[in-house]
Amino acid sequence: MRVHIIGVGLIGGSFALDIRNTYSNVTLVGIDKNQENQKRALELELVDEVAEIEDVATSDIVIIAVPVDVSLNVVKQVLDLVKDDAIVIDTGSTKGKLCEEIAIHEKRRNFLAAHPIAGTEFSGPDAAIANLFRNKTNIICEVEKTTFKLQEKALDLFQKLGMRICYMDAKSHDRHIAYVSHLSHISSFMLGKTVLEKEKNERNIFDLAGSGFASTVRLAKSSPAMWTPIFEQNKENVVEILNEYILNLVNFKNLLEDDNFEEVYQEMETTNHIKAILNGIN
Repeated sequence: MRVHIIGVGLIGGSFALDIRNTYSNVTLVGIDKNQENQKRALELELVDEVAEIEDVATSDIVIIAVPVDVSLNVVKQVLDLVKDDAIVIDTGSTKGKLCEEIAIHEKRRNFLAAHPIAGTEFSGPDAAIANLFRNKTNIICEVEKTTFKLQEKALDLFQKLGMRICYMDAKSHDRHIAYVSHLSHISSFMLGKTVLEKEKNERNIFDLAGSGFASTVRLAKSSPAMWTPIFEQNKENVVEILNEYILNLVNFKNLLEDDNFEEVYQEMETTNHIKAILNGIN
């Protein structure tokens, strides 16, 4: 089996690690516009060889793990090149725009829109982690538009990597992900920005920051090159959700200003219900 990984960073590299550990007869080919990433992926033995995008014509499975703005063109390029029995899997965090762009492509049946809900704040080949996807949810959009035999090939891969599968239409995916992923990244970036602006002494931040602060701003270490296109493509949902979030923040501020700490307590107690939900996930 010949598998091409386009984008050999955290997601692509982690796929490569797990595929190597799962399949005995596989050749992993890395494709990345960053030559240093390609070189590092070879050094780390994430891939067996590197190539240009034209080499996907020899592929059985193509996994695309690039920023969502780049994927719009890359997916179309790959679909133009692949053989009829190859499956092309995109792993990006937004799906609506991409699914619209390729809706009438003659090889739409070869494409599977997927979003593994897994990752860290780190990027590049060195960030790749074995078993990153085990017990994680993988959202698949518009599965009915992928030919059945190729669905089976992709689902067999996901099952072997230990993923839980969830099916969703592309618009619903983008809306729900805006709540549970995109908003948390914005919150983290803006909290980090606020602290950097107010605490000019970096030593104080280092000395005084507790684990709560560190965990809350962890996502602020994420790549702007990856997240800016995500916010652009999902702008409508993100703006709507930000408005709701800002209303909640203003309401909380008003309660503090009014010395209404009974209601402050009630707000937090009500929100504590999320513990039960997250404990169920973990």
